[in-house]
Amino acid sequence: MQHVDGKGDDNRGPARSRSVYIATFGCQMNVRDSEIVAGILKKKRFSFVDDAKKADCVLINTCAVRQHAEDRVWSEIGACAKLKNKPLIGLIGCMAQNYKENSFQRAKALDFVVGPADIAKIPSIIKDLLKTRGQSLKNGDSPHKILERKIWETDGLNRPEEVYHTGYYEPGKDHAFVVISEGCTNFCSYCVVPYTRGALRHRNHQDIIKEIKSAIKKGIAKFTLLGQNVSAYHSDKVNFVELVRLVNSVKGVKEFTFMTSHPKDTNVELFKAIRDNDKLAKFLHLPVQSGSDSILKLMNRGYTRKFYLDLIDNYRKIVPEGILTTDIIVGFPGETDKDFQDTFDLVKEVRFNGSFIFKYSPRPKTEALKYEDDISKELKEKRHKAILDLQIKICKEKKAHKNEIKN
Repeated sequence: MQHVDGKGDDNRGPARSRSVYIATFGCQMNVRDSEIVAGILKKKRFSFVDDAKKADCVLINTCAVRQHAEDRVWSEIGACAKLKNKPLIGLIGCMAQNYKENSFQRAKALDFVVGPADIAKIPSIIKDLLKTRGQSLKNGDSPHKILERKIWETDGLNRPEEVYHTGYYEPGKDHAFVVISEGCTNFCSYCVVPYTRGALRHRNHQDIIKEIKSAIKKGIAKFTLLGQNVSAYHSDKVNFVELVRLVNSVKGVKEFTFMTSHPKDTNVELFKAIRDNDKLAKFLHLPVQSGSDSILKLMNRGYTRKFYLDLIDNYRKIVPEGILTTDIIVGFPGETDKDFQDTFDLVKEVRFNGSFIFKYSPRPKTEALKYEDDISKELKEKRHKAILDLQIKICKEKKAHKNEIKN
């Protein structure tokens, strides 16, 4: 998080502004959450620094989707605990919600833990703990003493709407992420999101438009609508296609897109909206995860290989020049050579413009945790490389074809 003016919005005098460093891991939703937290803190007269060594408090905004991301977070906490300035250390985001008070057992240096729905409480938590620390030092306690008081706030169900309207965006940006829905109720067997972000909740469409108009006044003209499953959006009588039309009609919007759509909730009406709304990028990110019907069923994805391929066929007919990207998981429990070949062949047939390819890793609380993780690390690596190499080859061919047309 870059440095911003720490005088505060109320300018109530020269009192020292407490400094915060925010480290962000994970998806676009987490990037936006870090901005939201920064906006909340700025209104409470906190300042921001670009180095944890200068901070009174370090906030680590976390992702729980992959084990690798979690390992990096625990390592980051350990590094911050060794800093000479001894900042408060707060764990926020998906890992905070997943581990709750057990986070303190994993990392004793943590001072507080706050889940995604409780981020509005962060300023008061920091002030309270800094005050407690100051009183402790005044009474002669060692500055190296770990605070005995630990705070965790992970019981919230819904964020207050006002957290989205602080007006703060990272300096110099001409693009903004706009959250249109939170949480997920699909319960894909490998995914921890329903347990960390809660059930699917939709923001009111009027509040979304209000946020976009406010950002436009700050010079932002490009937007990405965010949700775990944007295709399922519904607010009053406004579905996602209607929301797209509303955003397209906002004066000052130059370009916008959205992420992410779930195949089971995606249809030709959305493809027509991509075609017909001039400000909407001709782009679709549609995670397939696997090309095998048996693995899709184990994943609880709610569609078949044929259903997905039919969707792509319709998309390509309706939006002929449309960009198409996807997510793929290799090495899911029980994935046979044939299952993998089905995925490989699907990528070969569809010819995505880009693919995010992941090796399966077990996640706490998920249904897939009950399955034996029976695909070796070496085989996961081999399958990952095979699809990655195929995707690279496809991208090179597409680029060459595009250059031929230009020439």
